[in-house]
Amino acid sequence: MSELVKRYTSSVFFDKRLWQADIQGSLAHAEMLANQRIITAADHASIQDGMATITLEIESGAFEWQLDLEDVHLNIEARLTALAGDAGKRLHTGRSRNDQVATDVRLWLRGEIDLIAGLLRDLQLALVKLAEKNIDTVMPGFTHLQVAQPVSFGHHMLAYVEMFARDGERMQDVRKRVNFLPLGAAALAGTGYPLDRERVAIALGMVDAQGKACICQNSLDAVSDRDFAIEFTAAASIAMVHISRMSEELILWMSQNFGFIHIPDRFTTGSSIMPQKKNPDVPELARGKTGRVVGHLMGLITLMKGQPLAYNKDNQEDKEPLFDTVDTLKDTLRIFAEMTSGITTKPEAMEQAALRGYATATDLADYMVKKGLPFRDAHEAVAHAVKAAIAHNVDLSELPLEVLQGFNAKIEKDVYDVLSLRGSLNARTTLGGTAPVQVRAQIARHEARLGKPA
Repeated sequence: MSELVKRYTSSVFFDKRLWQADIQGSLAHAEMLANQRIITAADHASIQDGMATITLEIESGAFEWQLDLEDVHLNIEARLTALAGDAGKRLHTGRSRNDQVATDVRLWLRGEIDLIAGLLRDLQLALVKLAEKNIDTVMPGFTHLQVAQPVSFGHHMLAYVEMFARDGERMQDVRKRVNFLPLGAAALAGTGYPLDRERVAIALGMVDAQGKACICQNSLDAVSDRDFAIEFTAAASIAMVHISRMSEELILWMSQNFGFIHIPDRFTTGSSIMPQKKNPDVPELARGKTGRVVGHLMGLITLMKGQPLAYNKDNQEDKEPLFDTVDTLKDTLRIFAEMTSGITTKPEAMEQAALRGYATATDLADYMVKKGLPFRDAHEAVAHAVKAAIAHNVDLSELPLEVLQGFNAKIEKDVYDVLSLRGSLNARTTLGGTAPVQVRAQIARHEARLGKPA
């Protein structure tokens, strides 16, 4: 093979990160071969000793990864054979690199999903803590980026907690389908050796909630399936979209035009020419990295769309986008949890912004409805009231009572209770609403689910 082709077809310098999964799978396979008397107990012991040495070498950086050996599997197998002799050669009995790599990727991804689940929890806890500090902080809620109704800043933060909670649920659901054993499918048709695939699955923890072995049931599908990688990348893409939406709001809120929040300096940068600038680089970069992860999803789907059964070399291209998706998501979640913990709010600026947009107009309409006016008529009357407030350059709550009564004779002095931002906030007491009493209830629910933040 030419040097150019060797470099073009080699995967060792990116798939070597699978080494722990490769050794883990090989040890389970060797134990099963010994139990089935396919290899001797002496061979099994030699394989175990050799793998222990290889583990120490890789961890210390002494292991020599060789381009000529193409991938992580052949590199480890060659070193094992050098250490254990014929026992190392017998390890590959009853398996192929096709089912081996499928098993390795699943084992590795399962562990990464567990780490991501913990990072999603950390971010949720940081958001819950920020929400708890801002239960009574009033901000304008927006639709179409126009001031709509007053909401609690804590309530706004809890919306992201709900999103990231769903991301966690999606990850756990994906994990169930990742956690299936391909090993034993061999190249594509199974094997004539009396393998005990259930034993290997149980040894590797590839079991369901009842402890029953989870095994890929069709050898062709076992070696060629990458649905689990696509599904994981889809779940990661949705999580990154949630990060991107949050990033967009943080970018807006810290700008001078809003001035709602302060992000710690360690998560921002200055300008090379304008000394007054404080740029939200972390949220901006996360917003950009979302496109990168979504791109990996499109790449994986496209990779698989034209493949006939069973394994094809195309599948070597599944690893780099999958690895980068995992790395990007983990790094982003980690930094967002830390950044969120440092965010502080500027309540006065938020309240002033809410007052500028006639955010209690719906409350005035609701007030009129309670006085007997049909909602559509109340809606029209309030539109005229807003026009009057705009003409006088005042808030609705600053219109004199006689002016308000001109729009509906049943309006009384108690109207000012509902026209205040606090009155509007406190009125939204339905389950899931923005009233502080509801926000406190939701925080308690999340703390019971996640554990109270430190």
